[in-house]
Amino acid sequence: MTNIVTIIWYYFFVFLFWLRSKLQLLEEMIRIIQKKCIAMLLAGGEGKRLAPLTKKLAKPAVPFGGQYRIIDFPISNCVNSGIDTIGVLTQYKAESLHSHISDGGYCSKNKETEIALLAADRQVNGLYTGTADAIYKNLDYIQQQNPEHVLLLSGDHIYQMDYNAMIKFHEECGSEATIAVKRVPWKDAHQFGIMNVDDTYKVTNFLEKPAKPESNLASMGIYLFRWSFLKRYLLQDAQNELSSHDFGKDIIPKMLASDSDLYAYPFQGYWRDVGTVESLWEAHMEVLDGDIVLDVEQWPMYTNERLQPLTTNLYPAAEFHKSMIHPNSVIEGNVRRSVVFNGVQIGDGCEIQESVIMPDVIIGSNVQIYKAIIGEGSVIEDGAVIGQQDGDITVIGTGEFISAKPSKASEIISV
Repeated sequence: MTNIVTIIWYYFFVFLFWLRSKLQLLEEMIRIIQKKCIAMLLAGGEGKRLAPLTKKLAKPAVPFGGQYRIIDFPISNCVNSGIDTIGVLTQYKAESLHSHISDGGYCSKNKETEIALLAADRQVNGLYTGTADAIYKNLDYIQQQNPEHVLLLSGDHIYQMDYNAMIKFHEECGSEATIAVKRVPWKDAHQFGIMNVDDTYKVTNFLEKPAKPESNLASMGIYLFRWSFLKRYLLQDAQNELSSHDFGKDIIPKMLASDSDLYAYPFQGYWRDVGTVESLWEAHMEVLDGDIVLDVEQWPMYTNERLQPLTTNLYPAAEFHKSMIHPNSVIEGNVRRSVVFNGVQIGDGCEIQESVIMPDVIIGSNVQIYKAIIGEGSVIEDGAVIGQQDGDITVIGTGEFISAKPSKASEIISV
């Protein structure tokens, strides 16, 4: 009987060792399975040109389009393009983005999408000092994903794009790096990184904000790299003490100087850099004009909107003209060519024209607002007058209280 028990234990341990070896082999197979493409989303910018809206928010967390935030656009593009691994690199006012992304709004709707929050303050080697440095400091994360390609995105652009078309173009060209480009008006070309290309759209020259541009093909800040190729340049750049560790200023020029195969992918759809107050306001007006159609049936948008229930919605006396009104708002006054977000309350006798009223703003009675952006959570007292019909854009900062006779301390800026 003792011999039988010994034999049973012997074969049991043999089975355990066999099972362990098979599990290790399975883990190794899983590890070496290469993902086709992952996305790295740069969302750490301070957004000084969007001040005072960015006083308490990261730039990509600024509201846009009636119910979204700027970062929702590139993330939704990734989800709709089947890119299921997204690294979001945060730095300035990171908590505003972390709460928006991690509170369940994205994950509950996209169970197959993994979004990693890669905060600069969690890096052992310091804050991000440039776009290239931010990617370099997350080499370990990218290596763990083992991607064939890395898609580098900006967190302050409004557009709807199927990245699969860009990936297909990239592969068909045999490109090491592909940069999405958009033709811009010649008068604005000096404000962008400009590409010169040949007949096949191979990049022959790249200049960051040239004084006298020779092309109007502007970089959209969307880069697709073969990972092994990009990693080599990131490692080299990290050792260069004279580098600013920026893709536009350092990485791309060095790639071109080495005669690598870089191509420009021409994008035909709507695209807007909303890094300034003017461009943010203009983009909202373009939404109202139909230049970009936020059709969630054709192109789903993902967000994490927090709704505060309101007991009343639209009053019979209220008038609306060519406006976007969130259904969870209370409107008693008149709204013309404006965008009104979630949680907004507008009192009776108000006149709102060509303005953007961000979430949870409370506007009293008999208030006049013209050509303005009212920051999230602000309160406007009865009888206040903000902006001018034919004047510059007026901006109220986040969480401000504006009386009928505002003090100099109020965050009211005309641009």
